[in-house]
Amino acid sequence: MIEIKKSLLSDGEFNRGVFATCDIKKEELLHEAPVISYPNDQHQYIEQTIIADYAFEYGINHSAFLLGYGMLFNHSYEPNATYEINFRNHTFDFYAYTDIQAGDEILINYNGDVDDKEPLWFNQD
Repeated sequence: MIEIKKSLLSDGEFNRGVFATCDIKKEELLHEAPVISYPNDQHQYIEQTIIADYAFEYGINHSAFLLGYGMLFNHSYEPNATYEINFRNHTFDFYAYTDIQAGDEILINYNGDVDDKEPLWFNQD
C-alpha cells in the first residue's frame, strides 16, 4: 500500500517520502507505526542530536519516536493524510484524509491538526 521513494519536497540528505503504491480511499488506515516513548525530561538530551526534529508529542509527559515509516512522512499544510495516537496499542495510526492516488506522496501536517497553519517549530527563530 505504501513505499519509501525519493521526494521532491524534501531537501535533506536522503530526500525520502512515503508514497502510495495503490489508490487509497479517504479514511482508510494506511500505516500503524509502533512507538518508542521517553519522558519529556529526557528530551534535553535528544535536542543535542539530529533526530530531535523527528520526535512526536506522545501524551502529556512523553515524546516518542515512530518506527516503521512513521518518521518519514513529509509535511504539508494541505495534507492528504492524518494520524491518531493509539495509546492502547502504542502506535500512531495513519489514515487517508482524502482519496489518495497511486504514486502520490502521502503528506501530514506536522502540527498534528490538518487545519493548523502555525509555523513549524524548526522554522521558527
